[in-house]
Amino acid sequence: MVRTRARLFYTFLMLQLPKNRREIAKIQSERKRAAVEQALRSPFWKKRIPALDLSKLDDPEVWRRIPILDKDTLRALGDAQFYGEFCIAQHDGVAEYWRSGGVTGQPLFYPRSFRDIEFGLESFARTFDCAGAGRGERAHVSFPMGIHPVGQIYSRCATSRGITVNWAGSGTSTPSALQLDLIQRLKPTIWLGMSSYALHLANLAEARSIDLLQLGIKHVMCSAEPVSQAKRHKIERSWGAKLTDNFGMTEAGMMGSEDVPGAGFRIWSDLYFIEVLDPVSLEPVREGEVGTLVVTALCTNNVTPFLRWSSGDLVTYSEADDGAGPFSVFPRLRHAHRTAGFFKIRGVNLGHQDLEDFMFRHLEIGDFRAEALNEGGNDILRLSIELRRGTDAAALTQAIASKVKESFELAPQIVVLETGTLAKEFESNVKAARFVDRRG
Repeated sequence: MVRTRARLFYTFLMLQLPKNRREIAKIQSERKRAAVEQALRSPFWKKRIPALDLSKLDDPEVWRRIPILDKDTLRALGDAQFYGEFCIAQHDGVAEYWRSGGVTGQPLFYPRSFRDIEFGLESFARTFDCAGAGRGERAHVSFPMGIHPVGQIYSRCATSRGITVNWAGSGTSTPSALQLDLIQRLKPTIWLGMSSYALHLANLAEARSIDLLQLGIKHVMCSAEPVSQAKRHKIERSWGAKLTDNFGMTEAGMMGSEDVPGAGFRIWSDLYFIEVLDPVSLEPVREGEVGTLVVTALCTNNVTPFLRWSSGDLVTYSEADDGAGPFSVFPRLRHAHRTAGFFKIRGVNLGHQDLEDFMFRHLEIGDFRAEALNEGGNDILRLSIELRRGTDAAALTQAIASKVKESFELAPQIVVLETGTLAKEFESNVKAARFVDRRG
């Protein structure tokens, strides 16, 4: 009992926000060494990490001798290798499994120990603090509640901040019409879910003559999808609420949140050690330059030692600006969005993010889907759009066609859909299939 209380008190101290960057540097120095010592208990890492002086890990040259772990290396491991060689055998017990976030290949299920969960819950709870949401508020959680951890961890961690929760889940478990009904009846002040689902609910609300602006939502909290300025403004207009975007990965946990909308994510650098490296040379880039993100989990590594994990994210990095708020002690990351997909149609590379920004800048458009098709031997771009009430469909489609031609050098085929059509089609998906290549 005494040992358990001592461990809980130690964990409590570790979860307190650092006061300054000197404190963070001290925390990182201690936890980086602990992370490497933990990794050396893994057969996978034991044969990969060269002989190191663990007292000199703060020396960048020593630290960078640790090989980078990338997705291809992890995917090459079968279940037997992953659980038998990568994972650490001795720990405080497996509490649950978190599904890997990739959409290609067979997913892995990462064991999370009870101690991992203590830190995981706090890493999610900090995002409520960044959003300015707190005790006495009510949250409607529309993230999936299945094998992806984000929905259930958000719902569980809200208790630590005195926030009431409705575990709604995504549209597959609670249909969108019922979600809107619950929001009207239970009157939450916080809505959490994918940014694409926020748009779908807004469109469905308009189709049902429900005014979201009158429902009392003050905070919209999103994660797992890029949020452009155009998408942010559209969601905030539709919901009448401030949008706070959050960033995490199942290999580590919830890593950071916006304290200023659109300014980038404050990364919990007391829980995660981050590096931003040149994608080719793997040397550190200068502040503000685009590089690939490499992450070392400093606390959620009791079973899965993710050491120098290359997530594939392209980001820019800026140092902390102490004194600008309680989270200003942490550095900021911003996604470069260079990894976003594109269509190549008639020799033109059409970026998905560029097209999404273009479409959502038009206030008359409620939602859209872009498809690449081949008809009669020719590639075409089809834009299916839903319009807000009172919009002159003929005039807008003509204007959109002209502007797409002018901006992207493609003449689109435009189809006007009844409001709510795309929301119904997207509802069963975790992430909206907004861009679809149907050319086979």
